[in-house]
Amino acid sequence: MLLKGGDAVVEVLKREGVDTIFGYPGGVALPLYDALYESGIRHILTRHEQGAAHAADGYARASGKVGVCLSTSGPGATNLITGIATANMDSVPMVVITCQVTTQLLGKDSFQEADVYGITTPISKHNFMVKDPKFLPDILSKAFYIARSGRPGPVVVDIPKDLFFANIEIDDIPHLPFKGYNPIKEGKSADIDIVIKALAEAKRPLLFIGGGVVISDMSQTLAGLLKKTNLPVIASLLGLSAVDHQYDNYLGMVGMHGTYAANMAISNCDLLLAMGVRFDDRVTGDIDKFAPNTKIAHFDIDPSEIGKIIGVDYSVLGDLSWSLPQVTDKAIVMDISEWLQQLTNWKTEHPLKYNKKDATLLPQEVIEGVSDILADDAIVVTDVGQHQMWAAQYCRTRTPRGFLSSGGLGTMGYGLPAAIGAQIACPDQEVWLFVGDGGIMMNCQELATASEHNLPIKIFVINNHGLGMVRQWQRMFFQGHYSASKHYAGTDFAAIAWAMGVQSLTVKKKCGLKHALEDAKNSQGPILIDVWVEDDENVLPMVAPGAPLTDMME
Repeated sequence: MLLKGGDAVVEVLKREGVDTIFGYPGGVALPLYDALYESGIRHILTRHEQGAAHAADGYARASGKVGVCLSTSGPGATNLITGIATANMDSVPMVVITCQVTTQLLGKDSFQEADVYGITTPISKHNFMVKDPKFLPDILSKAFYIARSGRPGPVVVDIPKDLFFANIEIDDIPHLPFKGYNPIKEGKSADIDIVIKALAEAKRPLLFIGGGVVISDMSQTLAGLLKKTNLPVIASLLGLSAVDHQYDNYLGMVGMHGTYAANMAISNCDLLLAMGVRFDDRVTGDIDKFAPNTKIAHFDIDPSEIGKIIGVDYSVLGDLSWSLPQVTDKAIVMDISEWLQQLTNWKTEHPLKYNKKDATLLPQEVIEGVSDILADDAIVVTDVGQHQMWAAQYCRTRTPRGFLSSGGLGTMGYGLPAAIGAQIACPDQEVWLFVGDGGIMMNCQELATASEHNLPIKIFVINNHGLGMVRQWQRMFFQGHYSASKHYAGTDFAAIAWAMGVQSLTVKKKCGLKHALEDAKNSQGPILIDVWVEDDENVLPMVAPGAPLTDMME
């Protein structure tokens, strides 16, 4: 089948099952947009390329499919960078198509030229610069394979404009050699047997789950393991939606803003089963004092993660879809009732708590109010900041892939476009967004995208009139010097939303919260609730940077 290059790209997208693309057109992208015009593939025009990248990210996280975003050359491509880096840090499968100036103009500082290949090399799983049209379909197909296989991640394909006009025989294309990429699916069962033996001998075992459990769609299998063993479990930020928060021995999130019980559990267990986690600094605290008397078994698909930060005693390399079912079948747990009682005591004696006030709304109250009315399959999305940590602490997720947040990169501005992507991926599910008054300003233009498509996203701006997490650190570690962290006061977010066609209201007192929750729950289109909360509330518990997890401020 002989096709023009632009049509060949569309044909590959269809073969890969792509039904939605997020993007923004421009001069050199027009040939590809012309091919998309009657392709049947839905194109969502975001109002900024960063929004397109985060929307593709949210689409991928919510659906488990590869997200796709598209941009023109130069500034169009560079505007995607933050979204690519965000997806890369959190192992999100994406294919990013950037259109480039013609091959004859490469390297000549041409109008809207940027070295996309060079720029994206350190922030993507892989990238391609296509210079020969006959290889275009094969490279694009490989991009999808790389993005979704092994440890997922974003793959960038940079395509010069002239390739879209070239004639390509798509049914008879040469297959490029693919050396050096051999993703590991299955490891050694003997490694699992060693861990099972250690588990049977453990007196204080603990299961630590991360985003890898969500990515591998192993939440149901995990539930079976917990039912069989009654093991206590803690979660990283990205692992929160992998476990039922109603499970009796769920201790909450671990780390800098983790629960007292979770941090004490990981500091006192004798065997830690870590599944799909990276042991990042927000989890470990002081590395030298992390789990000091613990044997650690690390399950991961990426060999580079094993022992990268924390030394481990046992390792199981392979996809959790291979290893976790075997662990569930083979697991033997002896009597750990004394350990479970200690964990229960910690949970009871040191619960998450906050002091309610008579008139002023507290952010925890708002998040708990939303949590109480969530549908069982609702998707919760957060931006980054204090509200993100409060959501992790107080919002109970009820479904796998039900908690979306920028973890590794901590990207403010992520929340709104990611919620758009999630809602488009899952149109029959509720999508609730928590965002700060700082983060909403970074991509607020995407309110127009939500309005255009009448996406029923429920947006709660947790408005403390400034950069809350920055202020908290300034308050705790910089003598209360609020440098450049109080400049958002006075912005009328409800008016901004209304101007972009989004229903909105402002809540300044407790008496208005119930009505706002009802309006959000019943809204058939996007709605923004600007909730004014206590300005100087701290996220607690907190472990200071570099301190051991046992040194918690409550």
